Amino acid sequence: MITRSTLRLGVNIDHVATVRNARGESYPDPVRAAEVALAAGADGITAHLREDRRHISDADIDALAATCRRRGRPLNFECAVTPEMEAIALAHVPHAACLVPERREEVTTEGGLDVVRGHHAIAPVIGRLAGAGIRVSCFIDADPAQVQAARSAGAQVVELHTGAWCEAVRHRDPRAPEILAGLKAAAAEASRLGLEVHAGHGIDYETVKPIAAIPEVMELNIGHFLIGEAIFIGLGPAIQRMRALMDEARAVQAA
Repeated sequence: MITRSTLRLGVNIDHVATVRNARGESYPDPVRAAEVALAAGADGITAHLREDRRHISDADIDALAATCRRRGRPLNFECAVTPEMEAIALAHVPHAACLVPERREEVTTEGGLDVVRGHHAIAPVIGRLAGAGIRVSCFIDADPAQVQAARSAGAQVVELHTGAWCEAVRHRDPRAPEILAGLKAAAAEASRLGLEVHAGHGIDYETVKPIAAIPEVMELNIGHFLIGEAIFIGLGPAIQRMRALMDEARAVQAA
C-alpha cells in the first residue's frame, strides 16, 4: 500500500533569495524559510545555485547545508554540469545533487537535461559525485530515451520535468492528458530500470494531485508556487495545504 512516507515533499526556497536580492538586503532569509518549511512538513530543502548567482548565493549554500545537517534533513543541491558546481557539491557533500540544464538568459529552467547528447560529459561528473556519497539525480523531460541515458550515465534518481503538463493544465490545453500520460510512462520506465523517480517544476494546488498519484513518484520538489502563495497565507500554511493535497492523492490512488 502507498503511504505518506513513500511520497516526500522537497521545498525549493530559491525565490526567497530572489526577493532578498531585489533590494540587496539581508532579508528575507532563505535559511529561515528552510526552517519554516521543515517545521510545516517539508521532508527536505532544495536550492539551485546558479552560475550567475541570481538568487541563492554561496553563503546560502553554506548555511543551508549546515542547517539541514543539524536538522537531520536532506539538502538537494540543484546545479549545472560545470566544474565550478561540481567542486561546490564535492566541498559540501549534500544528501543529493540534481543536475539541471542552465542558460544564463532563461527566466527559469526551460527543459530537461539532455543526457542523451551530453552523456560523455555528464557520466564522469555523476561518477565523481556518487563516489563522494552524493545521491545524484538528473532533471529530465519525460522521454524514455532520456530515462535510459540517465540510468546508463550512473544516476540513481531521475526528476521528471512537469512544467509542460502544468502549463497545459493552466491554459486548458487539450494536450494535457497526453502530456500526463507521457509522465506516467516515463515514471514507469524509470522504476523498471531501478531508478528512483522524482517530479517537479510548475506544480501548484491545481496540478499536484495527478502527479502525486503516479505510484512510482517518490518525491515532489515544489518552490515558486509555494513562495508566491506564502505572500497571501504564509509559508507554513501554504506548505501544509500542499502536503495535504499530496496525501489525499495518495489515499485515493491506494484505495
